[in-house]
Amino acid sequence: MALRVYNTLTGEKEIFVPLIPGKAGMYVCGVTVYDYCHIGHARAGMVFDIIYRYLKYTGYDVTYVRNYTDIDDKIINRANQEGTDYRTIADRYIQAFDEDMARLGLAKPTVEPKATDHIGGIISIIETLVAKGHAYASDGDVYYAVETFPGYLKLSGRTLEEMQAGARVEVGDKKRHPMDFALWKGSKPGEPWWQSPWGNGRPGWHIECSAMSMEFLGRTFDIHGGGKDLVFPHHENEIAQSEAANGCQFVRYWLHNGFVNINSEKMSKSLGNFFTIREVLKKYDPETLRLFILSAHYRSPIDFSDQNLDEAQSGLERIYSCLAALDEVLAGKSLPPEAAVRETLSQAGLELQEKVDQFIPRFVEAMDDDFNTAQALGVLFETVRGANRFLAETKEMTPLSLSLIAQVRHLFAEAGSVLGLFTVSPAAWLEGVKSAKAGKIDISPEEIERLIAERTESRSAKNFKRGDEIRDLLLAKGIQLLDSAQGTTWNVK
Repeated sequence: MALRVYNTLTGEKEIFVPLIPGKAGMYVCGVTVYDYCHIGHARAGMVFDIIYRYLKYTGYDVTYVRNYTDIDDKIINRANQEGTDYRTIADRYIQAFDEDMARLGLAKPTVEPKATDHIGGIISIIETLVAKGHAYASDGDVYYAVETFPGYLKLSGRTLEEMQAGARVEVGDKKRHPMDFALWKGSKPGEPWWQSPWGNGRPGWHIECSAMSMEFLGRTFDIHGGGKDLVFPHHENEIAQSEAANGCQFVRYWLHNGFVNINSEKMSKSLGNFFTIREVLKKYDPETLRLFILSAHYRSPIDFSDQNLDEAQSGLERIYSCLAALDEVLAGKSLPPEAAVRETLSQAGLELQEKVDQFIPRFVEAMDDDFNTAQALGVLFETVRGANRFLAETKEMTPLSLSLIAQVRHLFAEAGSVLGLFTVSPAAWLEGVKSAKAGKIDISPEEIERLIAERTESRSAKNFKRGDEIRDLLLAKGIQLLDSAQGTTWNVK
C-alpha cells in the first residue's frame, strides 16, 4: 500500500508522489517567538515530527524546514513592555522553544531559519510582485493586490465576495481592496527596520515563509504543514504571493493538524483555559503527552483534560510494564541461531507469533493511511496483550520462547523510533512514574517493599490469610500488587 495523505487543497486523500523520487521536502510554519509555547504548539510539533520520522523510516531523504518568526508586532510590543529590544525577546523565546521541543522528544529539523536572516530574499520577491502588477506601494507600505490572482482563496474554498461582505476600505486607508495584505510595513518611530526600495521597514508575516521555503526547498516543493488556524489567511496568502511571483505551483500537498480543545472548549487565553507546555510537563511525563496526542488522528480535534492525560499515562504504563518484563526475561540470555531451534510454541506463543508476523505490515498500513497513529497504536496494544498473556502462561523460557520475546522487543523499539516513544529504559521510566505517584500517597516506597517482603514470606509459609491482609492493606492505600513468575511488583492505582 502506498502512502496516502489528505491534501487540504483538494479535500481528498492522495497518493504521495514526491517531486524528486526518493526525496521529500517539507516546510512547517514555526512559532512567533514572543512567549512560551502552549499545548497547541506541542500538538503541531509532534504531528509533523511523526510525519518527518515516518517519511525517513520509509526510505525518503527528507529536508525538513521549520522557521522562527523573529520579527512581528507581538514581539515589538513585548519588547516595549519590558523596555528592551526585539532581538532580546526573540532570542529568549527561541531558546525556550528549543528547550520545550527537546523535552517533548522532537527530532531537530534539517534547517531552522529565522525571518530576519532572509530580508534580502523577502525584498526580492516583493520587487518581483510589484514588477508583475501583483503588489503596490502605498505610503511606505507594500500590499499584495488579491484581485490580481485568480486562484486566491483556493486553499480555504472561500470567495472574495464572501470574505469582504460587510468590509470596506475606509477613507485614508492605504489599501485598494479590503482583503489586500501587507508584504512590507514602513517602520514607525522606535521600531526595528531594514532598508528597502520603499523606505525603511520590516516584512509582513506571510511573505517571510515564502522566502524561507523557496530558499531551502525551491519554488515548488512537496509538503507544507501547520495548524488548521493557518489555512486562512497565512497559507492562503503564501500561495497567492508565491505562485504570482514564480508562475508555478507552490506546494503539492497541504497538511493541517486539528485544534486542541480544553475540557471540550476551544483553548483560549480569554477563557482562562490556556496551558503552556511547561505547565503540562510539571504534571505529566513528555511521552504521556505524546501518547495522548497520537491517540487521535492528527486532523481531528483533540480534547485536552486531566482525565484524558491520566488515561494516556495508564496506557503508556501498560506498554512500559510489558517492555520491562520482556527485558527482565532477556537479561543475560544469549539467543541461539534460528536453525538450532526445533521446538513448538504453546497456543499463546503461536498467537503471539502471528501478531509478530503481522506487526510491521499492519503498522505500515495504518501509517500509510494519512499517518493514522491511533490505528498504529492499536497494533502496539494488541501485541502488548499477546505478550503479557504469553509471559503469564510460560513457566520455562525455552530458546524458541526467548527468540519470540526478542522479536517483540525489537518491534517495539522499531515502532517507537517512528512514534517517538519508548526512548527511556523501561525500568527507569516505571520507577520515575512510581516515585511521582508515591509522592501523592501516605506510605513510603520503603514501607511498601517491606510489606511485600513480609507477604512473600507469609505465602511461602502458607499463611495466606496474612498475605491477603497485606494485599488489602496496601490496596486501601492505593497500592496495587502485581504477582508474576518473576516476583511481586507494585503500582499506584
